[in-house]
Amino acid sequence: MFIRRLSIRARIAIGSVIVAIIVTAIAALVIRANVENILAQSNITLATTDLAPFQKDLVSNPGEPIDGPAAGILVMVRGPGRPPSVDTLPHDIHEVVDHRMPANETFKTKAGGVPYIVVGRVQQTPSGVWALWAARSAASSELALGGLDRVLVVGSVGVLIIFGLASWLLATVALRPVSRMRRRAEALSGIDEDDVLPVGPADDEIADLAKTLNALLARVRASTEREKQMVSDAAHELRTPLAALRTQLELAHDRFGDADALAGEITEAEESIARLSALATGLLELARLEGDPGATPALSAQELLTEAMSSVDRARMLALATSGEIEFEAGDLAEAAKYAVGAASFGRLLDNLLSNAVAAIGDQGHVELSIQQDAGGLRIEVRDDGPGIPNSFLPVAFDRFSRPDVSRTGSTGGSGLGLALVQAIARSAGGTAELHNAKVGLVAIVTIPNM
Repeated sequence: MFIRRLSIRARIAIGSVIVAIIVTAIAALVIRANVENILAQSNITLATTDLAPFQKDLVSNPGEPIDGPAAGILVMVRGPGRPPSVDTLPHDIHEVVDHRMPANETFKTKAGGVPYIVVGRVQQTPSGVWALWAARSAASSELALGGLDRVLVVGSVGVLIIFGLASWLLATVALRPVSRMRRRAEALSGIDEDDVLPVGPADDEIADLAKTLNALLARVRASTEREKQMVSDAAHELRTPLAALRTQLELAHDRFGDADALAGEITEAEESIARLSALATGLLELARLEGDPGATPALSAQELLTEAMSSVDRARMLALATSGEIEFEAGDLAEAAKYAVGAASFGRLLDNLLSNAVAAIGDQGHVELSIQQDAGGLRIEVRDDGPGIPNSFLPVAFDRFSRPDVSRTGSTGGSGLGLALVQAIARSAGGTAELHNAKVGLVAIVTIPNM
């Protein structure tokens, strides 16, 4: 529609004028109708007053002749079966009332193009029923109504013009903060955290909009900062295995004459490639979980236990090298329960928690996996008897590429994405993930609510 192409200011002004037109028209019609009714009642009252002396005379002096009216009084008095005793009505009005039956009535008619209001009355006397009519010219009322119509039209047009200008000015003033916000938004650098949209002093919708946009700006800046940090961290993490891979390939070129040495260099290169592959897979999985995870999955209790058993089997394979022990305990899970996490994601979550625990326990260590269900949903606990992690590291343990200053295994550790993936999977399912040091070892707790 054409109206949608106009500015908000123009739409407000036009809408206000349209409302004003409707209200003004209704008010003008009501005023005119009231004035017209007042003028008509005035003429009726005057005509009734003209008849009052004749009615009184007929009652008081029934046998005497009726006196004539004063000059300018238009009446006709007609007795039972007689010609009119008094008749000063114009001819056209006389012709109308002369053939009417006596009645208490009021009607309009014209004589010589002039409008009249005629009032009829019936008077009962000993000699019979008398019919009386009086007429009053409505020409002055018509002139007054005509003048009133002109005043109402001119006044309404003037009111609409003033109302339209006032609406335009008020809309301009009301939208001025929006113009300031637009200019400010154009000048925003997007870097300085103190560089925000202005919030007006009034607690109104525009101030709420500014606050919402500032919150959005803060989230965008935080997201951008996270992405920049991720790219920086990823570049840093990729640099080491890439440099190692390049060195290994260069050494492999020098080992073409020594099959055993060449095989060793190729094996080390494969390990570097596996590390790069795991790092890339973790980054892609994080990007998917924090971006658009797609349709909400639904994991049943049976599928959950199947994935848990598979993860425990994989963890036990890892623990063979250190003779570590992996225990698994699962409570009674309702068969109808559903959880908003995919089977592969749930398996990855358990794999990361268990592999971290296995890496921490050392020789003859112990890891416990517990999966319980309560009224709120699923509670997963992974406990180990390793050395734990520094308390200073706990607040950043779930950040990407974060590692404690001293590795729990004493080795280089993984890519630093495992716990970040655990938290991302838990959050995508509507749950939480947390870590805390126990008296012995570390406890990882993940909650996933029921669907």
